[in-house]
Amino acid sequence: MDQLIEINSLEEYEKAIQTKSIILFTASWCPDCMFIKPFIGNVVKKYPNFTFYSINRDYFIDLCQDLDILGIPSFVSYENGQETGRFVSKLRKTQEEIETFIQSIK
Repeated sequence: MDQLIEINSLEEYEKAIQTKSIILFTASWCPDCMFIKPFIGNVVKKYPNFTFYSINRDYFIDLCQDLDILGIPSFVSYENGQETGRFVSKLRKTQEEIETFIQSIK
């Protein structure tokens, strides 16, 4: 997940959501999050019109609760500080499902 910019503070999160961005909510212990690791770089390269970020939910529990993100991995898209889409669930996500989500918010 080296292609994603890691968010380490609420200030970085607030700055990130001002751009046309997609944030992946993840955790290092999550097997479904590790499932997407081999192909997420290809997804990032395929959609250069978005900036991709990652947030470790274990460090941002309050933010995840505020955003109603109870399952991971989950994706939320933003532009100009407004949420523009979400793919939030506790289920494993395939590359095709992630790309379908991204295409829905273009």
